[in-house]
Amino acid sequence: MNKSMQKYCIAPSILSADFARLGEEVRSVEAAGAGFIHFDVMDNHYVPNLTIGPLVCKAIRPHVKIPIDVHLMVSPVDSLIGDFAKAGADYITFHPEATQHIDRSLQLVKDAGCKAGLVFNPATPLEYLDWVMGKIDMVLLMSVNPGFGGQAFIPGTIEKVRVARQKIDAHIARGGQPIRLQVDGGIKTDNIAALAVAGADTFVAGSAVFGAPDADGKGYTTVFKKFMDSLRDL
Repeated sequence: MNKSMQKYCIAPSILSADFARLGEEVRSVEAAGAGFIHFDVMDNHYVPNLTIGPLVCKAIRPHVKIPIDVHLMVSPVDSLIGDFAKAGADYITFHPEATQHIDRSLQLVKDAGCKAGLVFNPATPLEYLDWVMGKIDMVLLMSVNPGFGGQAFIPGTIEKVRVARQKIDAHIARGGQPIRLQVDGGIKTDNIAALAVAGADTFVAGSAVFGAPDADGKGYTTVFKKFMDSLRDL
């Protein structure tokens, strides 16, 4: 594994947070050790669910200092890129199937001042990466089919992580920029280590984080400690 991206980071997905007190929730996970806030955008078109838009991103931006990682599960994507950039997104990722021009959409993200990434569903081939590695800052591998939180992890993702890591490391060895390798879906303390060994460095966790508040109800330090304990000796 390339050591330049060895810093592991947990990215809580606010899809599983308590929306009645969202500001408090994102502050709590940042205090507990979150490296990103993961922001799931669904349109009831590309995926069978409808979630949140740029106004919610703008609302939580003042509450955290860590990056907001916006995952667009929408089609088409181009019209929303600028809106989320203005709302405070740091990373914007999208699915290759959701745009007719992947390179152009990636450039729109970069031109808006954000870091760009591609998202791969469980059955989406990684070959898209071969032509755009120079424009991406994150690869996100879905370990469930997108659309809903709380799904079970798809075990075949581990091998896909290995292949993606090989592509990223080869790119960096040729002088390319660092690229984060993120996994999203069914991440638990009992599978995060296997994903890290395979090459992932960033882990989206929704219900596993927001469904496990500390006993006093004021934070999430216990679940973050369990995640990091699982990664400590790797």
